[in-house]
Amino acid sequence: MTGSGEVVVLSLGSNVGDSLSTLKKAIRDLSFLLDGMRVSSLYLTTPQDVADQSDFCNLAVLGSSALPPERLLEEIQAIEARYGRSRDGARARGPRTLDIDIALFGNRVVRGDNLVIPHERMALRQFVLIPVLELLPDCADPVSGRPFRDILSGLEDQGVRKVGNLYGY
Repeated sequence: MTGSGEVVVLSLGSNVGDSLSTLKKAIRDLSFLLDGMRVSSLYLTTPQDVADQSDFCNLAVLGSSALPPERLLEEIQAIEARYGRSRDGARARGPRTLDIDIALFGNRVVRGDNLVIPHERMALRQFVLIPVLELLPDCADPVSGRPFRDILSGLEDQGVRKVGNLYGY
């Protein structure tokens, strides 16, 4: 466990292999990094940018971390690699065994070469916003201050379907 820290929201997705098993195992691994972790419902999502791939299983997790954002990213990328995620030669926004993004890290705004918080495409993606708002219904974009529920209401339907709880699936 990491001890007390800032509230962190991660967005998880998978569409290659046994996605449900991969997500369950990844959540178990994340429980060693995040205290007080909660998991959103599970959603199936139509691919957004690269259409010739399977639907994604998506969810969000919320917890607290005393790790700095860059160190948390390293730990997350190690978990992704453990479940077959490779960034070498991978098609951008294409199929993947596991994708874990730091959506929010407290109210921090980070703009680095390898890390952008809030996640740079978060405000454009229902598959990120819907599960995040399930866990933090009143959260707002740390950059603009605009409530994410208002941002979500302005998006067109992107084929995000709630399918239940990952553990009751």
